[in-house]
Amino acid sequence: MRKKYFFFDIDGTLTDRATGKIVPSAQEAVYKLQEAGHFVSIATGRAAYKSVGFAKKHGFANMVCNGGHGIYIGGALKENEPIDYDKALAVYRQALSLGYGVLCAMDDSEKVYARDFTFYEQAGVRKEPTTYIIDEKFDPADYDAIYKLYISIPAEEEDRLTLLHTLGSLRFVPDYLMFQWDDKKRGILRMLELTGGVPEDVVVFGDDTNDLVMFDPLFYCVAMGNGTRALKDRADFVAPANIDDGIWKTCKGHGWFEPVT
Repeated sequence: MRKKYFFFDIDGTLTDRATGKIVPSAQEAVYKLQEAGHFVSIATGRAAYKSVGFAKKHGFANMVCNGGHGIYIGGALKENEPIDYDKALAVYRQALSLGYGVLCAMDDSEKVYARDFTFYEQAGVRKEPTTYIIDEKFDPADYDAIYKLYISIPAEEEDRLTLLHTLGSLRFVPDYLMFQWDDKKRGILRMLELTGGVPEDVVVFGDDTNDLVMFDPLFYCVAMGNGTRALKDRADFVAPANIDDGIWKTCKGHGWFEPVT
């Protein structure tokens, strides 16, 4: 068996969305792939600080995180880039001028900064653990980097934010828009550069539309049976649902548990 480079999304791929826990057969598959001599990594849009605990708990020494701009190798953080500073400042200022609340993540942590409570009043609290720092003198221009922006703009009003498409953005909940890196393919290619792998040996597993960015013809792409139609349409192989042992069955069926030679 030729050595493969496996990249797994977390939510809905490795984990059961109903419980938030890793599917037991997926965990077993990860260990068997590692024992066989393959390179095994997470590929997630999550920030580094939100990913490292999961990685350590479940035996992943390698990780693409921060939407493709964070790289862990051998359990050590090698790279972690903030979003484009000038573009982020411009989006921030336009959002404020339009009357929307903005939360700013100025480093890789659960802390977000704002100058007032507008975001809370318009969108409520973020849907994840957060430390809020409200300071009427806060200005992101006083910092050297911006890692994420959260803007309380409803989906039906997005066209008001004319700078929307200058930065990558995602909407996981209806109440606010998140600006962050969204380029897992970039992170996978960077990982290959640092580890000596080649694209034709890459296997990616995903389930949702945010995984489309890594479902590239360069790689062998596996969509989970519980995944979106758009992802399945682009996949080389559609696995059973993750809770139906989809990862384990796919790896077994493709012979990937055989030792690397």
